[in-house]
Amino acid sequence: MSNQRSHSSDTVTWTGMIGDLSLAVFKGGVGYFTGSKALLGDALHSASDAVSALNRLIPRRSSLKGKGKSKRPTRPYKTEPVFAIIFAVLVLMGGLQIAVASIRDIASGNIRIPRQFALIAIFMSLAVKEAIFQFQYHYSKKQGDGRHTAYAEEHRFSLYSSLIVCIGVFLSVAGDTFGWKAMTYMDPVAALVVAGLVLRKGYLLIMNSLYGSLASETEQEDAISFIETVQRVHGIITVDDLKTREQGHYITVDLKISVNPRITVLEANEIAERAKKLLMNRFVHVSDVKIQVVPYDPGYPYKTNHQLADNDMPTLIQ
Repeated sequence: MSNQRSHSSDTVTWTGMIGDLSLAVFKGGVGYFTGSKALLGDALHSASDAVSALNRLIPRRSSLKGKGKSKRPTRPYKTEPVFAIIFAVLVLMGGLQIAVASIRDIASGNIRIPRQFALIAIFMSLAVKEAIFQFQYHYSKKQGDGRHTAYAEEHRFSLYSSLIVCIGVFLSVAGDTFGWKAMTYMDPVAALVVAGLVLRKGYLLIMNSLYGSLASETEQEDAISFIETVQRVHGIITVDDLKTREQGHYITVDLKISVNPRITVLEANEIAERAKKLLMNRFVHVSDVKIQVVPYDPGYPYKTNHQLADNDMPTLIQ
């Protein structure tokens, strides 16, 4: 069940990433053909949102696998998302280029007025982005995976960027229509503000990537502490898998534990609940714990779970 929820959450994140990337291409194309630098900046901001989503899909995880009291951490995923760092640098360069171009247009007075279709594109993008956000946010809250806070934080600044662009393009078009020279400068002014948001986004991407690299040792120590704590719960035979995911200042823990195959499902759920409460009470930075319970299989040459059914005497520790 835990693995299914994790897979579903990743699918939702993939949906958001593809949506942001599609919006970036759409807004970039419209911005280029309509002459709106503000819309180009908003496209770059949407592209950076897609990279943030990709960074969540390649999370900074610590994972411990094995039987019994094995404490050797294995990392199936890299903790240094090199792609995110490279793209963050490209985002910074793009933000700087848009800022310089906007300042040059304002200083020279050579303003290119966006076409009215740019406004339609902005409203369409806002509607699509809001629909994607509402889907991600409500699904995340329903599943309780803790990602809704990250979705809300990113959507807030994406909304700021799109609204600034909308106001800038509208005032620029209105100024050209009514002959108000000063208002025609609002598109490059909006582009300059959005460039600042893009630079902020690039900086955060770099810091998050570097933080994941520096925090890897701490994550390994935390994962070992989690396993030692869970193994103190009466009824747990082994911890087969443990993964942690960062959700802002908190983390969620995914556990796979083995219990006596001869106990009831209710007893197994009670053991899992005790393990969850112990972890969340002892570690204040743990926001949620998801536990998958499986019957213990000693493997060859020991008895299998099917052979145990023929013997009334328990062979495992209760």
